[in-house]
Amino acid sequence: MWQRIQTLYLGISTILTASMFFSNFATVLGPDGASEKIGYGEYVPYLLFLIMLTAANVTAIATFKARMLQMRVCILTAILQLAFQLWLAVDIIRHWNEMVFSITAVFPLVAIILDLLAARGIFMDEAIVHAASHLRGDRRKRDGRKR
Repeated sequence: MWQRIQTLYLGISTILTASMFFSNFATVLGPDGASEKIGYGEYVPYLLFLIMLTAANVTAIATFKARMLQMRVCILTAILQLAFQLWLAVDIIRHWNEMVFSITAVFPLVAIILDLLAARGIFMDEAIVHAASHLRGDRRKRDGRKR
């Protein structure tokens, strides 16, 4: 399972997404110099989205025997990560002057790239398996005619 590069991509994407559970989204600066940190888990819609994204990434890793399903789950996860990144971007633009945002706000963007690279690798593996199976099928037909 971990022998393929796409599984490594999916693993890193899962770690990035799961690390957001424990990270801060932003720091609110008060007028008296006090600061308050806001985590992703404190805002319930973010928390639900992170649970869904992490579950989708784990599902993509676990379905390594069904390559086409794994590829589709990777693409779906990348689309969901894009939606989450756009949502974060809207919140960042809306509260730009009030908060200082964490670098973890771009983790979904990195995860999108990794999920798409994994989907590409899975597609290439499926193409290789299909070509090898096609060649084996032709050889069996030729061997059958000679006998």
